[in-house]
Amino acid sequence: MQGSLSAWLVKHGLVHRSLGFDYQGIETLQIKPEDWHSVAVISYVYGYNYLRSQCAYDVAPGGLLASVYHLTRIQYGVDQPEEVCIKVFAPRRNPRIPSVFWIWKSADFQERESYDMLGISYDNHPRLKRILMPEAWIGWPLRKDYIAPNFYEIQDAH
Repeated sequence: MQGSLSAWLVKHGLVHRSLGFDYQGIETLQIKPEDWHSVAVISYVYGYNYLRSQCAYDVAPGGLLASVYHLTRIQYGVDQPEEVCIKVFAPRRNPRIPSVFWIWKSADFQERESYDMLGISYDNHPRLKRILMPEAWIGWPLRKDYIAPNFYEIQDAH
């Protein structure tokens, strides 16, 4: 079964894979990193004018990394906005995904957090740098194969 965005992408010859619907009935699509920028622009033109959230996760130790975008189509006079979830999977060795900051400004800090925690580089992001960890931190703390550094902080005994 296809959702409306998936049907529209098929009609216009855009490569994607439908992952079905989640428990709330929200359509989930898989997009390749090289196709993500085009699909993002087209999604915006199609009416998905709000990036509700962006997150990322490690699929499996040594496996792919996923960047997940929850898009919402907000229209006047519509009580229930249409939503779609788009997953972009990137290889662990060199995870690069086009940034959608220039389409949805709310992607700014969310993509930076995904970079900081998982090491996914978002191409053309204006300020891609660590946001939670210190700049000198080595590694990506939310990767399943991450090994925590062996150090202890000196704290006051008071």
